[in-house]
Amino acid sequence: MIKITVIALASLKEKYLKDAAAEYTKRLSPYCDLKIIELDPVRLPEKPSDAEINSALEREAELILKKIPAGDYVVPLCIEGKQLSSEEFSGVLEQEMNIGRGVTFIIGSSCGLADMVKCRADLRLSFSKMTFPHQLFRVMLLEQIYRAFKICSGGAYHK
Repeated sequence: MIKITVIALASLKEKYLKDAAAEYTKRLSPYCDLKIIELDPVRLPEKPSDAEINSALEREAELILKKIPAGDYVVPLCIEGKQLSSEEFSGVLEQEMNIGRGVTFIIGSSCGLADMVKCRADLRLSFSKMTFPHQLFRVMLLEQIYRAFKICSGGAYHK
């Protein structure tokens, strides 16, 4: 069974988002060994300077990079990443599953991700050129992972 790790800066706060994430976690249990790692984002002042943001991103990157399982295919989610269809995304997961490698997804803080995390990427992935709330995005990612496994298994969910 493939191991999927989601590293997320911040924990879910709203009950409806926790419930949605829990539902997809349950749905994913037959398909993968899912581990969600929540890290605390570095606190910034209300109007941070570019230097403060860069410093925070670098400190967050150090925490993130320590949590990536050795040998995993690494997928940071970033706006400048590649956009894939659900079928193409499913193909990426199926390829890694076939070679027996785990996949780690990384959701950054509201300021994004440091270049050192993006440089560690096997695939930089973007869901859209739009910006989404990070809390909601975790649910969207879990749903797409579930959809990908349903596509791989020929399930009707995708249609």
